[in-house]
Amino acid sequence: MCGRYVMAKAIGDLVAEAEAEADANLELRQSWNVAPTTDVPIVLERLIDGQLHRQIHVARWGLVPGWAKELAVGVRAFNARSETASSKPTFRAAVKKRRAVVPVEGYYEWKKEGNKKRPFYVHREDGKLIFFAGLYEWWKDEDGSWILSTSIMTMDSPSAEEPGVLGELAELHDRLPIPLDSQMMGRWMNPDEEDGEGLIEQIRAQAFDVASEWTMHEVDTAVGNVRNNSPQLIDEHSNSLF
Repeated sequence: MCGRYVMAKAIGDLVAEAEAEADANLELRQSWNVAPTTDVPIVLERLIDGQLHRQIHVARWGLVPGWAKELAVGVRAFNARSETASSKPTFRAAVKKRRAVVPVEGYYEWKKEGNKKRPFYVHREDGKLIFFAGLYEWWKDEDGSWILSTSIMTMDSPSAEEPGVLGELAELHDRLPIPLDSQMMGRWMNPDEEDGEGLIEQIRAQAFDVASEWTMHEVDTAVGNVRNNSPQLIDEHSNSLF
């Protein structure tokens, strides 16, 4: 799963790496401890006057379907299981037509050891952004305002027998947020692609190749408190699992 992550890059860096457009007034809040229900940047594609535009928007993390009666529905929908998303009422409409990517610098996961949990930070070795497959929806509040929300797709982790970081990810958690390579990013976001279920199979097939470029290290338990938010959270902790 993915329940905490880092996104602290400037809007200009995100625009460059995502090859996307952004409104001149768009502001991104740096965060080294992003948690569900907070506002996060997402990238999506829209057809405008027959032309495809890749855009950066800000969305609430935790998908709220249009039919929901209250915003709280999104609290538990920050992840979408790829195995069932196309059939679940919360996600199935978005799978067909409202697919996005969620950019992150890295994410946190907790290794369970008895009654204790040790936090680890997973990121690309080269420091570039990871783009997770995501979904988005628009929801209308009682006051008439529209709220954009998002969810991150997940899948089973690699086998512990896989070499390198893939095997380490398997020992860390049994679920993995699905990363996309540059080619699959375009296909996943394209609104003309209506076979969402077929696309899910394709992104699952390439996920481990993308994740093989990651690395990970243990961090301080301070990350467990959402009120802690500083660059020091991603510093390597002295203890090591591997």
